[in-house]
Amino acid sequence: MRQSLFENCVSVTRNLSAVLLLSFSVLLASQTAAAEEDLNDLGDPLRDINILVFQFNEALDKVLAKPVAQAYKGVVPKRMQWGVENFFSNIGELQNVLNGLMQGKFYQVANDSGRFLINSSVGMVGLFDVATRMGLRESDGEDFGQTLATWGVPQGPYLVLPLMGPSTLRELPARLVDSLVGLSEHVDDVAARNTLLGLDLVDMRARLLDAEASLSGDRYTLLKEIYLQRREFLINDGVVEDDFGDFGEYDDY
Repeated sequence: MRQSLFENCVSVTRNLSAVLLLSFSVLLASQTAAAEEDLNDLGDPLRDINILVFQFNEALDKVLAKPVAQAYKGVVPKRMQWGVENFFSNIGELQNVLNGLMQGKFYQVANDSGRFLINSSVGMVGLFDVATRMGLRESDGEDFGQTLATWGVPQGPYLVLPLMGPSTLRELPARLVDSLVGLSEHVDDVAARNTLLGLDLVDMRARLLDAEASLSGDRYTLLKEIYLQRREFLINDGVVEDDFGDFGEYDDY
């Protein structure tokens, strides 16, 4: 049986993403060799390349991803959207558990494992978030990029990846590792795998529609800062460093 047009589009998108990422990696390697920035610097030594990739992503988003997401959000009932979001969030608990183990966060591992078991069974394969009602709070999430940061791997320069968006040099291999845990990588049926992948992408894009409405000004700079600050928040488990320094003898006031 022939694959549907949607499934073919998803398959082509995955192949195009792989080709673009490979080409980008070759270009990145040549540019990174010339960059003398410290690996922990939050600067943007590859800005010229990043802006070109960003403009490509923005154009593709404008003609494809955003219209599909808008249609999805406008047509699909809200309760069904919640179910889809819960389903993929539940699959993400596996990634949380594995990376939590590698980071030694055993209390969180127990919490996330419990969430996965409860929502996968009582919550009907994750469509309903029963675990939260039972007191198991959903965490901010763990990924292999956070694990590498915990192990002391430097962040490296900020990157914008084709089709994938904001990243850093440290996140580049981490994305591949995290993808191995995803449900779509373990579904043998091509049609079902492409459908799950496409639905996940559409759901993620739809959830960004409201947030991006508040963005104004230089979108490249804003999205870069939002991404880097969010990564720091996740890596530090929400602990914000005090930028006011030591006041010495005035600490008592």
